[in-house]
Amino acid sequence: MTPLFKRLSLVVLPFLAALAMALSLPAAAKESAPVDQTEMTQLAGADFWQEVRAGEAGYTTSKSPEHGVLISTPGATWYVLKEKWMSPAGAVAIFGSIAMVIMAYVFVGPLMLSKPRTGKKMKRWSRLDRALHWSMAFTFLSLAFSGLMLVYGKHFLKPYVPSEFWGFVIMLAKQFHNYVGPLFFVLLAFVLLKWWRKSIPNMTDIRWFMKMGGMMGKHKGTHPSAGFSNGGEKAIYWLLIVFGAVVALSGLVLDFPIFGQTRRDMEISNLVHMLSALILICGFIFHIYIGLFGMEGALEGMVTGEVDETWAKEHHDLWYAEVKSNEAMPEATAEQSNGLEKGAKSDEQAS
Repeated sequence: MTPLFKRLSLVVLPFLAALAMALSLPAAAKESAPVDQTEMTQLAGADFWQEVRAGEAGYTTSKSPEHGVLISTPGATWYVLKEKWMSPAGAVAIFGSIAMVIMAYVFVGPLMLSKPRTGKKMKRWSRLDRALHWSMAFTFLSLAFSGLMLVYGKHFLKPYVPSEFWGFVIMLAKQFHNYVGPLFFVLLAFVLLKWWRKSIPNMTDIRWFMKMGGMMGKHKGTHPSAGFSNGGEKAIYWLLIVFGAVVALSGLVLDFPIFGQTRRDMEISNLVHMLSALILICGFIFHIYIGLFGMEGALEGMVTGEVDETWAKEHHDLWYAEVKSNEAMPEATAEQSNGLEKGAKSDEQAS
């Protein structure tokens, strides 16, 4: 063997051996994969995996709650409640509420004024009232829309749009919901402080409900008595305050998971948040229907701040009488003062 051949063999043979090994690795890996998995299962898999799935806690240097638990078994119950029960029930409730207001409009019709408008206006809502109302309305509706996107978007939007667009939409909805949510809590506190005195229930409201607000059945068009707020408005107000507070507080628990909340706390907060938000959404479907379609002139007051006297007299007769009485008092006082002045002048002239 010549020296040249020996040198070539020292270079070429190792290269060919390395190439052969490289080409054979994928096939060997495929063949050995089941064997490796079987061996790993035999060595550590069965008992270890059973303990992990059972929620067995291991060791970790993290001091956060439950960080030693890889799989939380009660989380499966939360998933079933959320995805298999609450999500379908929520969709039925929302579409059912929309169907009910559509049927109310078609078969019952809106509540119209019994008499012509007078053209005279009465001040009902201040600028602050209207700003607070519309700020709350926009915040609530935008949070409701983004929340519904997070729950139902994967069913109604994701299958029909590109993955990049879906990712952008769901990221935007999540960030908006997380950052605007605390603002809802602030506005709710202002709503409570601003209108609670006008929303205290009384016997007049019970009679209003017994006549169904004069909006349907044999009582339609009867215009039952009401003060500044009728029974329906008070019900919507307290629905917002009670369930809005539950939504806000549970949302804060979800928004700031840095105060020692466990996975159970987060799961319960999530379910409570969804249920309370669902109740609010269904309730405000009826509120929006009344304002836009169900009652003539209902929206005018919250847009301009003023209502026609006919509308005030028919829907809030006790408030109408109170306003007119207050307007008449200064006039009566002024007439009495004028009478006293005239009497004093007559006495002076007589003397």
